[in-house]
Amino acid sequence: MSTIDLPSAGHEPGVPPRGTDAQSGGSSLRKVGAASLLGTTIEYYDFFVYGTAAALVFPTVFFPDVSPAMGTLASFATFGVAFFARPVGSILFGHFGDIIGRKRTLVWTLLIMGLSTVFIGFLPGYDSGAFGLFENGIGFWGPVLLVAMRFLQGLALGGEWAGATLLTAEYAPPQQRGRMAVYPQLGPACAFFLASGTFFVVSLTVGDTSDTFINYGWRFPFIASLLLVIVGLWIRLSVQETPVFKEHQRTRSTTSAREKLPFAAAIRSQWRQILIAGLAMSTVFTMFYTGSAFMTSYGSTTLGYSRTMILGCGMIAAVVLGFVTAAAAIYSDRVGRKKVIAAAYAGTVVWSLILYPLVDTGSPIAFLIAVVVTLSVYGVANGPAGALLPEMFESRFRYTGAGLSYNLGGIFGGAIPPLIAASIIANHGSIWVGVLLSAISAISLLCVLALPETKDNDLNDKDLNSKVTEKAGHR
Repeated sequence: MSTIDLPSAGHEPGVPPRGTDAQSGGSSLRKVGAASLLGTTIEYYDFFVYGTAAALVFPTVFFPDVSPAMGTLASFATFGVAFFARPVGSILFGHFGDIIGRKRTLVWTLLIMGLSTVFIGFLPGYDSGAFGLFENGIGFWGPVLLVAMRFLQGLALGGEWAGATLLTAEYAPPQQRGRMAVYPQLGPACAFFLASGTFFVVSLTVGDTSDTFINYGWRFPFIASLLLVIVGLWIRLSVQETPVFKEHQRTRSTTSAREKLPFAAAIRSQWRQILIAGLAMSTVFTMFYTGSAFMTSYGSTTLGYSRTMILGCGMIAAVVLGFVTAAAAIYSDRVGRKKVIAAAYAGTVVWSLILYPLVDTGSPIAFLIAVVVTLSVYGVANGPAGALLPEMFESRFRYTGAGLSYNLGGIFGGAIPPLIAASIIANHGSIWVGVLLSAISAISLLCVLALPETKDNDLNDKDLNSKVTEKAGHR
């Protein structure tokens, strides 16, 4: 794959000259989109195979000496570790992304994610080995190493999302950042389809309830990540640095213009926007992990559905999610990011109260509808988020600010609610899980309404922070 043509000097910063592929939406933008889409698909695939395994097999493999309910709770506790690691990753990789560039940082996030995922595939369980190694397991060290690898996954994904969205947003022509930002936002849909599909094929091959699936079968989706990482590295290495970052490098040549600690600058300049945006993004995470990992666990343990049926529903929902995400992101270029995201959250407030009574009917069709709608409202909100957050921050700390905002939402909506929900399911009625989700959605709705509209912001504007603050003050 050839490298991407950068805009030449002498034109408006960040806006490719007329007649180039980037300006006309030709091959260069398609390559940038492909690099971003494939990279986030691989990263999220690695992240989601863990979530699927956490729901289907980890309680048995790594927590065999506790009750099924406590095993599920412990499994989702390891699942949640990554969400606490994600803000750390956004700060760490955001620092390097804002200092040395988007592209080089994204190569490292891909390597760390891929290698930690492959390692999980070879990890012996609590009292069972892996491929003939450690036949009696490694006891307590199994869960410990699992948590360590999960932390590395979260660390890598915390640095991945912002870099991937900046890769597209900083190449996008004016008024088309929503359309370009759809590429990284499609990564979760593609990854969820691949993760569900891989487990689906393995389950059909080795049997839905056989010991082979528990002992060996679940490992293959993790090990297969190695092939995806090789492809992802090839794609990422073929892409040049973004024109906006190139311009930023030129303008920060003086010592006074250099930002030694982008994290400190982001907190000092826009800490309110980071916090509000983090709360606004919490429902994005809550609805995705409710529709994917948590519903997978609920359908398997509480409702007693087969693995193949649950995974098949996930694959169907992932296809719908992809179309909904694309439509919402593109539409946000016309009406603005806030309106689209706010509409999704308003719908989520109501849908959350309907969700569990619907699935508790015991109908497989109702379960399919529940997963599809839950992921669809997530897609409507997540599609425009790929443009909204990069548009909020200045170039000197954009990687850090956008990543930190998004990944704070991961703690508020992705780490804590699944643990609370698992406890509620074990001790109370499932309707209260819906009440919890509805309350989180209402908070996110208020927060997104408090944010300024960003679709007309200039990503090269040195006074972006003051403009954001001014817009917020005029609301």
